[in-house]
Amino acid sequence: MTAKECDHHEEEEHRLYRRLFSLFLGLLVLALFIIFLVFLILRPAKPAFILRDATIYQFNASAVPSLLTTDMQVTLSSRNPNERIGIYYQKLNIYASYRGQQITLPTLLPESYQGHKEVIDWSPFLYGSAVPVSPFLTAALEQDQNAGSVLVNIKVDGSVKWKVGTWVSGKYHLHVNCPALLVFKEPSGGIAVGPSMKIQLTQHCTVDV
Repeated sequence: MTAKECDHHEEEEHRLYRRLFSLFLGLLVLALFIIFLVFLILRPAKPAFILRDATIYQFNASAVPSLLTTDMQVTLSSRNPNERIGIYYQKLNIYASYRGQQITLPTLLPESYQGHKEVIDWSPFLYGSAVPVSPFLTAALEQDQNAGSVLVNIKVDGSVKWKVGTWVSGKYHLHVNCPALLVFKEPSGGIAVGPSMKIQLTQHCTVDV
């Protein structure tokens, strides 16, 4: 085989490889486009969160210095409204805030997969021991407690992934905000559980994805 024939043979091989690569790339793009199109047609709906109850073990503030101690357990439910799309929950941190200030440490919820139309319940404990707060917050809390009720927000931050068939999407940020009106005076709807107080809420939460 002459040098010219060798060069021609190598050129033909390169052309074949380029065609095979182009074919593979085209099929891959087509498959991804079909999956994306199906994803858009199905239009995944955001999960629905409900704060069902809160059991208050401790909720005390001191004026000097301005410190707040919180010890509670909440029951939070999530429902997947989608009929053909599953949801992966990852790195969900739940915590309590009062008037815009975080008053408990974040509690990590277990990572979960939620199938079609399924409901998941979590019952985490939320702690915040002697958390420094502004004097304004301490005065506001004293006024709220004297009035018999305190509005706190139970918040969740994390990420979700959508699952369609065998395809799993990238991560999407999830933020959940659940207003919880803790009523301490009669008539309260609270149920005494030993030294604690269990308050039925059934509060729908706002969800951003």
